[in-house]
Amino acid sequence: MDSTINLIKLSVGTETPETLAAWQTSPQAQGSDGLPRHITRMWPRREAEILNGGSIFWVIKGFIQARQKIIRLDEVIGDDGIRRCAIVLEPEIIRTSTVQKRPFQGWRYLNIADSPPDLPKQRADDDELPQELEIALADIGLI
Repeated sequence: MDSTINLIKLSVGTETPETLAAWQTSPQAQGSDGLPRHITRMWPRREAEILNGGSIFWVIKGFIQARQKIIRLDEVIGDDGIRRCAIVLEPEIIRTSTVQKRPFQGWRYLNIADSPPDLPKQRADDDELPQELEIALADIGLI
């Protein structure tokens, strides 16, 4: 049996998991099936592991804050004729424990053991901490 791996990606221009959800309801963020997707130039080499229950973890404002289950990877040919990968996602955005993450380009693999846990359902609607406090708590290992 294949193991499972996640992806991690910066959500550029997103302020909160709620603004990510709002963006994903726009036609430009959806495929013809109405599901949200993220289009990337590189095709993941570890496709089988990703499709074995993997999620994409979203870095928002310098912190991993949410994830979405990956349904499938679709080939998309751009207007420029270049083959791209559409990472097709479950519409539900699941809030996770907040973990500080430095900026990086593209997406990266994220091992299951290194993935932050989901927030309990009753905490998913908690107000966000001010960014300075969140950084200070992350620096001392409390979040």
